[in-house]
Amino acid sequence: MPSESRCWETLQALRNSSKGRLCYQRDWLLRYEDALEECMSLPKLSSYSGWVVDHVLPHTSPHTQENSPSSEMSPASGCTLGLDQPSLLSKSPVRSSSASPTTPNETEGTHEPQHTEPMALLSSRAIKVEGCIRMYELMHRMKGTEGLRQWQEEQERKVRALSEMASEQLKRFDELKELKQHKEFQDLQEVMEKSTREALGHQEKLKAEHRHRAKILNLKLREAEQQRVKQAEQEQLRKEEGQVRLRSLYALQEEILQHNQQLDASDQHRDLLNIDLAAFQTRGNQLCSLISGIIRTTVESGYPTAENQAEAERALQEMRHLLSTLEQEITRACEDKKRRDKEEAQVKLGESQVQQGTGAPTQSVAPNQGLGPSKNEGLQVKVQDSTMQWYQQLQDASTQCMLAFEGLTSSKDSQVGGVEWRAPPCPASSKLKEVFDKIHCLLSGKPVQSGGRSVSVTLNPQGLDFVQYKLAEKFVKQGEEEVASHHEAAFPIAVVASGIWELHPRVGDLILAHLHKKCPYSVPFYPAFKEGMVLEDYQRMLGYQVEGSKVEQQDNFLKRMSGMIRLYAAIIQLRWPYGNQQVAHPHGLNHGWRWLAQILNMEPLSDVTATLLFDFLEVCGNALMKQYQAQFWKMILLIKEAYFPRIEAITSSGQMGSFIRLKQFLEKCLHHREIPIPKGFLPSSFWRS
Repeated sequence: MPSESRCWETLQALRNSSKGRLCYQRDWLLRYEDALEECMSLPKLSSYSGWVVDHVLPHTSPHTQENSPSSEMSPASGCTLGLDQPSLLSKSPVRSSSASPTTPNETEGTHEPQHTEPMALLSSRAIKVEGCIRMYELMHRMKGTEGLRQWQEEQERKVRALSEMASEQLKRFDELKELKQHKEFQDLQEVMEKSTREALGHQEKLKAEHRHRAKILNLKLREAEQQRVKQAEQEQLRKEEGQVRLRSLYALQEEILQHNQQLDASDQHRDLLNIDLAAFQTRGNQLCSLISGIIRTTVESGYPTAENQAEAERALQEMRHLLSTLEQEITRACEDKKRRDKEEAQVKLGESQVQQGTGAPTQSVAPNQGLGPSKNEGLQVKVQDSTMQWYQQLQDASTQCMLAFEGLTSSKDSQVGGVEWRAPPCPASSKLKEVFDKIHCLLSGKPVQSGGRSVSVTLNPQGLDFVQYKLAEKFVKQGEEEVASHHEAAFPIAVVASGIWELHPRVGDLILAHLHKKCPYSVPFYPAFKEGMVLEDYQRMLGYQVEGSKVEQQDNFLKRMSGMIRLYAAIIQLRWPYGNQQVAHPHGLNHGWRWLAQILNMEPLSDVTATLLFDFLEVCGNALMKQYQAQFWKMILLIKEAYFPRIEAITSSGQMGSFIRLKQFLEKCLHHREIPIPKGFLPSSFWRS
């Protein structure tokens, strides 16, 4: 039936629509057979047909109205619809047996005439279902919109509630925080009050303990005062006994010095009798040094003991024996000389008689003259003449320089402020260069800032002499004080002094003059005691610091001598790295070798020679070893084998520390065949840091 085919076409169209994709039950035909019957029955318009026509079905296009007949009766119903009234139509295009179905769009695109069947109204139930569907969709959409609006309102209400709750919680949090702070403040206040109470109680307890201790201390003070009075009485007795022994020691020293002068006076017989008196003079000087050391040690420690007096008496007995032995030697030498003179006279007389008797020249045989006593191979006591002449020239130059600025008596005058500096044990290279440049500029006549003011040697005609003298004195004083306390400070001071010495040779000569004056062993030079000399003056010549009649202690004396020798040993091996390396060192290692050779050619002094040899070799030994190699090791062996026994022979049991230190140092060096690099030495890497 045509109406049935149109109905299926409608269902097919509905199926292809978006609503036709809804899931329907498959058995609806069995359950709802009346629906199919209604579709086949005459159509009836429902109450929703007007709304469906107005809102769902599109109006028929003008092209369709033109192509459609003015009116057509549905075969199934026989009802006729007007052309101006929209209706639900179902189109069924004419298909050929071989052609595939075409869509309405394709049908509209063709120009061939198409035959359309008359449109039929759907059944009332279909229209009702379609209307229900549309109404359901509208109601569902309105219900969704209303639900969305309610959900939004609910969410806004919840947000407001959460905001209010958060605000309330923040208020509670602030209140809790304020309460906690208040509680902590109260706890802190309670702790402070408790601490105050405890402190007051502790203070009261301390006061009570202090009163108790004060009582005990007063008792102890009274006991100590009684003990002090008792000790003072005993000390007075010891002092009186010590003064008696000290006067006795001074008397012994005076007698020994007189005997030693007799030994020096016998030197006039040296050429006359052709005998060597050096051994006697050396031993005499050693005995004088020994008794001087005893007196100095006893003065430092208090008063001499009976053992000190006995040792001094033994030295006096040895000096007397030495003097009597010398007199015997002189007497024997005089007798030998008289005998030789007599024999020579007899030989000459015989020769003259023979010549007178024969009248012809004859050749006489000389008498067999004895060689006399064998020459003593002892070491010398006095310094070589050339060294003494060099020492005197330096002292004269220093004196002339000092006389040149006699008018400048105050170091506050001007230039001395520019040379005030102290080198720490381990300075930086930049600091040393700054100090060097400052001193060099000052000596070169350039103004230098010091103490917030500008100083210059050109401000006074004697300014340069003053600065050179004071600068040299300052270098030596730093060796005497700083190097003596910190051995490593010798190298930074020495490298600056060496650089200044190279550019300003007069400063170097003044450094040597000051060094020789304060430390005569750096020449080396052992001043001799002369007749009529005051003992304090002689001690000053030896390098001791004497204030009135009080001589400095031996340990302090050796410490100062050690510092100056270490500075001297560092100067001769170091050079200023920024100077002219093509020029030779102004006072190099050859002077160190000369000093070492000359001091080994002289008789050692108790406690002094061993100390200075150790300090010199520890600082300069490595440089001398690299410079002289095998010759240096020969000298070290000479010290060990020949010089150690001489030092040990004159060293008392209480002065063996320096000798043992030197001996252990050289034995270790000989064992390892190496002199270690001294501590504090400035390597080449130091100047690159």
